[in-house]
Amino acid sequence: MHCLIADQAAGRRQRSAERRIRDARFRDNGTLESFDWKFNEQTIDRGRMEELASGEFVRRGENLVLVGQSGLGKSHLLQGIARRHCLLGYRVRYITSAELVNDLAASRADATFSRRLRYFGNFDLLAIDEFGFEKLERMDHPQAANLLYKVIEARYPRRSTALVTNIDFDAWGDYLGDPPLAMAFLDRVVDGAIVLKLEGKSYRAHRARRVDAKPPSNKK
Repeated sequence: MHCLIADQAAGRRQRSAERRIRDARFRDNGTLESFDWKFNEQTIDRGRMEELASGEFVRRGENLVLVGQSGLGKSHLLQGIARRHCLLGYRVRYITSAELVNDLAASRADATFSRRLRYFGNFDLLAIDEFGFEKLERMDHPQAANLLYKVIEARYPRRSTALVTNIDFDAWGDYLGDPPLAMAFLDRVVDGAIVLKLEGKSYRAHRARRVDAKPPSNKK
């Protein structure tokens, strides 16, 4: 009987974890286990990433910012860390910066903005990817900076937000197009945050060169 109850409890935990992972809406199946740790092993510390995946910074309500050039695997790491938090029982939501702006802009149009703001404000961890990767959200939505700020303000300082970006902090004002609001946004994100500046070779560029270097096929 004891084994049966234990198995049922384990099954419930497994189903709950799977539900949290589905609700997080990850873009792909990237995990910390599947990350190529050897490629930039001198500059990307696996132990540090495993520590971030332990749940402690979310328990403390701290933010996380991963800064670095494109191609280092920041999105993979973000999703791997966030996925671990799902397994630990935290409510997580993964979204790109452009998707977040589009969602909030649409909610303003149909008068559901307050509800969507509460939705994004209540997750234990909101993982925002691709901040600064393009100016699409600013071109489509002049109010983008304000929308992003509203989300961060709704979460500060009780809930953790993880942000991936390829632009340094001093360029946020130019990216958002509103320097004063960008400074307020930066203060809310970086205040007490864990900031990791990642360096190394671009895995994406390396993979592209490897594909280009393959000899042509002799098949006809």
